[in-house]
Amino acid sequence: MAQQPASPAEEDTSAPSNLAPDTGLPLQRTIMVRFGIGFFCISLLWAIGLNTIAAVLLPQRLKDIGVDNPTALLGSISAVTALVSLFSNLIFGNLSDRTRSRFGKRSPWVVSGGVLGGLCLFAIGILTNAGAITFIYCVCMVGLNMMLAPAVAVLSDRVPESIRGTMSTFWGVGVSIGYPIGAIVGARFISESGAAVSGFTLGGVLMGIAGVFAVAVWPRERSSVNEVTDAGGLIDLLRSFIPPIHGAADFWKAFLGRFTMLISYQMINAYQLYIIQDYLGLSTKESAATVTLMSTITLVVGLIGGFIGGPLSDLLRRRKVPVVMASMCFALGVAMPWIMPTTTGIYLFAFIAGFGYSVYSSVDQALNVDVLPNPETAGKDLGILNMSTTLGQMSGPVITSAIVTATGAYTLVFPVSIACALLGCISILAIRKVR
Repeated sequence: MAQQPASPAEEDTSAPSNLAPDTGLPLQRTIMVRFGIGFFCISLLWAIGLNTIAAVLLPQRLKDIGVDNPTALLGSISAVTALVSLFSNLIFGNLSDRTRSRFGKRSPWVVSGGVLGGLCLFAIGILTNAGAITFIYCVCMVGLNMMLAPAVAVLSDRVPESIRGTMSTFWGVGVSIGYPIGAIVGARFISESGAAVSGFTLGGVLMGIAGVFAVAVWPRERSSVNEVTDAGGLIDLLRSFIPPIHGAADFWKAFLGRFTMLISYQMINAYQLYIIQDYLGLSTKESAATVTLMSTITLVVGLIGGFIGGPLSDLLRRRKVPVVMASMCFALGVAMPWIMPTTTGIYLFAFIAGFGYSVYSSVDQALNVDVLPNPETAGKDLGILNMSTTLGQMSGPVITSAIVTATGAYTLVFPVSIACALLGCISILAIRKVR
């Protein structure tokens, strides 16, 4: 009896395609290397540039300009800018799907978004008004998402499924080590006299060149001028923003999993400097040294965990297991400073949670691409998934701010963060389409 052909779902599970979606051909090894370098460098550069300001220099800047309650204002800034990111990621992901140019549909947005974000980071360092800083930071998030939404869609557009986990690793490792490097760099630009303008300049330059470098390294994107588009006017454009519904159950489970994980992460990361100063009771000088050592630890374990996660995921043909284990590891790390409110506890957090988050980041993007219900709308749908990141980044600092304002301490922040990470594990485990 003739063997029945495998269903698409079985083919996806047992034999991931090694063909590039845009060309229908296998990628040459040199092309794979160029994609890997591009994904790594764009994520590394923007993460260093942004976190140099976000984790250290911006909180210090708010104190320098005499804000009465910098903790509350930082939470408000995080909420407002994340709300802007929430919509801009979806908008630019969708617009890039529909862009028709001789430079392709992703590249123009990747380049221009990075430049806009970099200019705004520089501007924050010379502004002295809290309202103006908040506004410019919002514009920075517009630029950042203008770059990131199309850049992530390149994974779906041009990278074969069989190596998607590995390419996601390059993206995830860049972010994982970029954040701690950014904190280390930022710490070197603060002193008893405040945050140096040169630190904001450096952060702006790094973000500004991120998109330019990636587009230059990646193989040139094909012209999209002749691609068929169903664009028919304003009504059609607005209709294109409707989230996926049919056959999208796993898509929304991935959304919830990422959302809760990012809440957990940002509850701690956004208040890293204040936790060290107010929860552990360290001085400005001591906190700068602590941030540097924490970030160095995170950098080392981030490299190890990041380069383990994605390739292992491709080898095992599993996405969920690495993501779930990484989330549990992160939750364990968050428990350390809660149990031990000392520098030892915070260093253990950097070690354990840093490893967990790096593994999570290295597989997360591949998981998200695998649950897309329609590859033709990858930019828009990935934009919606990235909204979960933005919502988490927005909600995390707000929750921390509310807890600290209500209790006057950071103690309850840690168990709430742990609960959010574990909730994300449950949501990811419920996904059916991806193993």
